[in-house]
Amino acid sequence: MQSLDAVSSEIIDAIGAADSLDALEAIRIDALGKKGRISLMMRDLGGIDAEARKQAGQALNKAKDEIAAAIEAKQTLLASAALNARLSAERLDVSLPSRPEIDARLHPLSRTIEEVIAIFAEMGFEVAEGPDIESDYYNFTALNIPPEHPARQEHDTFYLPADANGKRKVLRTHTSPVQIRTMEANEPPIRIIVPGRTYRSDHDATHSPMFHQCEGLVIGDGIHMGHLKGCLIDFCRTFFGVDDLPVRFRPSYFPFTEPSAEVDIGCTRNNGALKIGAGDDWLEILGSGMVNPRVLENCGYDPEKYQGFAFGMGIERIAMLKYGIPDLRTFYDSDLRWMRHYGFLPFDAPSIHAGLAGGAV
Repeated sequence: MQSLDAVSSEIIDAIGAADSLDALEAIRIDALGKKGRISLMMRDLGGIDAEARKQAGQALNKAKDEIAAAIEAKQTLLASAALNARLSAERLDVSLPSRPEIDARLHPLSRTIEEVIAIFAEMGFEVAEGPDIESDYYNFTALNIPPEHPARQEHDTFYLPADANGKRKVLRTHTSPVQIRTMEANEPPIRIIVPGRTYRSDHDATHSPMFHQCEGLVIGDGIHMGHLKGCLIDFCRTFFGVDDLPVRFRPSYFPFTEPSAEVDIGCTRNNGALKIGAGDDWLEILGSGMVNPRVLENCGYDPEKYQGFAFGMGIERIAMLKYGIPDLRTFYDSDLRWMRHYGFLPFDAPSIHAGLAGGAV
């Protein structure tokens, strides 16, 4: 047993001196493995008498338990030290700011709407709004659009289910109903623009079931076609950034204006490329005209006293022309790659005209 005490003490001292988990594992194998020093002593118990074997077996089991406990305690200590060393070596400075993933982009539609508002605000226009769901009266009847007009057909307009009175509302097909609501609620003079969403049953590369328009309305005493032309010529040249941009007014027809005119701007087409400015071709961008006397009467105005002009344009259309976007449908695809290409950084916003703060509401 003196030999056992010496071996046990030697092994426990080695355990205490172990400086790594690998060294500790080597000591465990040398002591308690199949051919370990303590294991071999236990095998030799078969060669002694029963009484001595009983005492020796108790001593060996005690020594084995003490060595196993010492190994377990040292293993816990070394594992904790190794973890602390790893945490110290791999520590991150969380006080540093994270790397930005992507820069935010302003959607071309948002930028275009801001530009249009800014330009007309400098001319003294205010922004007016109205509901997207409209009655038949405001969307059609008050605007001198008769029941037989194609715009009232199911294939062109989104109709909602009939109410308790059997009347069906529509998703507005243009922003013009806001003109009627504004004239009903206000006396002249009126000078408003109406940017907003509109809806029509159409979908292809140049049409979308939902799109944006911007209407304009001026009502007052002595308003004439010259005011309309001056207003829209200034807008087109400012928006497209071409000081001498050719602008022409071509006779047309709209139920709510009389006379009516399409507005064209000069351009050049060469090998499929479009360049806006002086050239040998024309491009239609918006409709306009003097407010029809019937529309004025529907709003309670005396057409002998007041006159005005109105115009309307598609926001997507003028954005496509200015920024070279070939397909209308991509505006609504929510494609981040498209946004990174056509979008604008926040600090690259359009210049704010002087009249914006005081004119827009």
